[in-house]
Amino acid sequence: MAERVFSGIQPTGELHIGNYLGAVRNWVEIQSDFDCIYCVVDYHAITIPYEVGEMSARTLDLCAGLMACGIDPDRAALFIQSHVPEHTELAWVFNAVTPMGELGRQTQFKAKSQQHEENINAGLFTYPVLQAADILLYKASRVPVGEDQAQHLELSREIARRFNNRFGETFPEATTLFTTTPRIRGLDGQAKMSKSLGNTIRVDEEPAELRRLLAGAYTDPNRKRRSDPGDPSICNIYTLHGFFTDEGQVDQIRRDCQSAAIGCVDCKKLLAETMERHFTPIRERWAHLREKPDEVRGALESGRDRCRAIAVETMAEVRDRLGLLGSGSGGDR
Repeated sequence: MAERVFSGIQPTGELHIGNYLGAVRNWVEIQSDFDCIYCVVDYHAITIPYEVGEMSARTLDLCAGLMACGIDPDRAALFIQSHVPEHTELAWVFNAVTPMGELGRQTQFKAKSQQHEENINAGLFTYPVLQAADILLYKASRVPVGEDQAQHLELSREIARRFNNRFGETFPEATTLFTTTPRIRGLDGQAKMSKSLGNTIRVDEEPAELRRLLAGAYTDPNRKRRSDPGDPSICNIYTLHGFFTDEGQVDQIRRDCQSAAIGCVDCKKLLAETMERHFTPIRERWAHLREKPDEVRGALESGRDRCRAIAVETMAEVRDRLGLLGSGSGGDR
């Protein structure tokens, strides 16, 4: 049987190329080789301020986008976190074996606390515990993560060890399935691409808007004039060429940049052309799915049913390990 993989994504309102290159593209590639479970983690999303009236529509649209990118519900389970209540039930159990000191050392909690000073809630603090529950509820052995999530995965391994040591062997210690994608910087060339920072390009961006956004993107800061030679190693536009442009053309762009045979404007135009070719089929599939929401809902229901069956079985085992009294007339222990 193939190893089980779990990964999640928040319904933050848009699917941008940072998500696509850092996670979704990899999800599509591995779904034939692993038993993949992909989750839209809406409970995680409520730990920061959001528009309540938009959450449902955003979640459904993100699922349509994931399917448009190539997530195949016949090969991978795609579902919504809140549709499987065992996620939060297991998170509560894990709270009982997770040291507060470990949570306090999580760098993402520190970063989110600085970003949302007006709303430093307990959910932000225990976010990694729910994340561990997401993974371990399905006894996933592999988790595709970027380097920024490695600390959370290590904590999930620690939580599994603590539970197993106290209550008996139950959960595997999941290992990383690192993506080879470097961190994708935003259009500002500085911070990680993020909707909250306004430095993104959406996967379904219209061609004219794609060209406009790329035209204003940050490039080599040392290249002041068209005649100055450039340094592709520090240029975010060149980095993006590596994902969307043919290898031979990328090599030519590197040489032309270093010799000043090509300027940043032309380099951006070339990138816009290759990105448009890459994303047009995805944009068209996404538009089709937006017109057929029942098709998306059907895929989510199928994913939910499959995952709920696994989750119910896991929680029955967990309750037994904990020594809790069963709810049936004869008990279920």
